[in-house]
Amino acid sequence: MAQLPAKVSARVSAGLKKFQPILEDAKKRDVNESDTVTIVTDILSDLFGYDKYSEITSELAIRGTYCDLAVRFDGKLAVLIEVKAIGTELKDSHTKQAVDYACNQGCEWVVLTNGQHWHAYQVAFTKPIDAEEVLTIDLLGLNHRKSDDVESLALLSREAWQKSSLEDVAIQKQALSRFTIAAVLLSEPSLGIIRREIRRISKDVKVELEDIERVLRQEVIKREIIEGEKAEAAKRLVSRAAKRSLRASEEKAPPSTPVPIAPPPAS
Repeated sequence: MAQLPAKVSARVSAGLKKFQPILEDAKKRDVNESDTVTIVTDILSDLFGYDKYSEITSELAIRGTYCDLAVRFDGKLAVLIEVKAIGTELKDSHTKQAVDYACNQGCEWVVLTNGQHWHAYQVAFTKPIDAEEVLTIDLLGLNHRKSDDVESLALLSREAWQKSSLEDVAIQKQALSRFTIAAVLLSEPSLGIIRREIRRISKDVKVELEDIERVLRQEVIKREIIEGEKAEAAKRLVSRAAKRSLRASEEKAPPSTPVPIAPPPAS
């Protein structure tokens, strides 16, 4: 994330300091879900900077019920927020419920929280529907004096949402995922580099790209990392990047000089 504006950093730091004892007290009293929603609403407003009256709503109807909270910008749904009681251990079933709500609304982002723990997911509208956890934060485990903690927390702020900072984090996580790295290893340029290095070790050994790829697939990389929908998506990602790089190289290349045609011999 880019450098935080001073006023945002100060607000997030002060908000963290303010709400930590409130959350600690709520945990001791084991407050119910409704009271936790009240605390989360205040956190969204006072710490994260959302307008409590125009951007935060609890009136979003989904399949005959209501999502706990949602954030809108200019009337457009930005993120759904599913809240559980502060003493509740967040589980996969809660994540599925939140993602189902997001899918029903066509919303790409969903947050699951019990006030203390915050999990942000990016929803992929694939078949089946999938969701990747992009950010997880424990508000009681952060230090309001540490800039790294404040910056991490600020990824959920109003300013960060408007600058798509969480989207940038998601892109970075995808680039560094085991599926993407496996796809890169199996790409032709990487196989060529591996062959070159092997030839340095054993100059008399004939090594083909197909041999290296076979060993990587069968003996080095786990099958679940190179098979399935996520593996195919990573392969497409790497392929598109290679094509963009090739086009960029072709555009930068100087135009070829036409070969002059010799005039016909004089008769």
